[in-house]
Amino acid sequence: MALRPDLAIIAAAVPTGSRVLDVGCGDGELMAALRDQGVDARGLEIDPANVTAAIARGQSVVQGDANRDLADYPDGAFDYAILSQTLQTTERPDRVVDELLRIAPRAFVSFPNFAHWRIRLALLWGGRMPVTRLLPVAWYETPNIHHVTVSDFRDLLRAKGIGVVAAWYLSGDTPTSAAAATWRAEHAIFLIGRG
Repeated sequence: MALRPDLAIIAAAVPTGSRVLDVGCGDGELMAALRDQGVDARGLEIDPANVTAAIARGQSVVQGDANRDLADYPDGAFDYAILSQTLQTTERPDRVVDELLRIAPRAFVSFPNFAHWRIRLALLWGGRMPVTRLLPVAWYETPNIHHVTVSDFRDLLRAKGIGVVAAWYLSGDTPTSAAAATWRAEHAIFLIGRG
């Protein structure tokens, strides 16, 4: 089975032999792909059903909450930390980013861009929170508690002195340019680091 486009981008960017912590790893799909390319991948997942599914895939996953349990990992324990489609669901995204870069010198962070033109248009014309392919549930069902945009995330990184090593933007499953990302990207993937 093919990986989701954002996960495929991350998998392609992780070098063989790396030690990786996938935070919010879901059912271990990305970890399985990383293992197949010679990466030592571990996972942290809050949902017990996903933990069970990942373990059934032969993955090393512990049940835990990114808001609290990242503090239990030692400094520099991994080469890369991955937070895919989870940032907007955390209590304090700024603190989670700090924890990611404490436990690994580089981190992949991906999220839906709440400034995408379809979302803006839905709010403008309908006056309602939109339901889209990447945001498929009504506002009262969504796990998203922080509506982050590409510009907001860039501002957070700048304020914290965190550098962008690489960035990818997807409109649907198709890459779009950084210049058009604020309006056109439905999904953003950043590789970040300090120094």
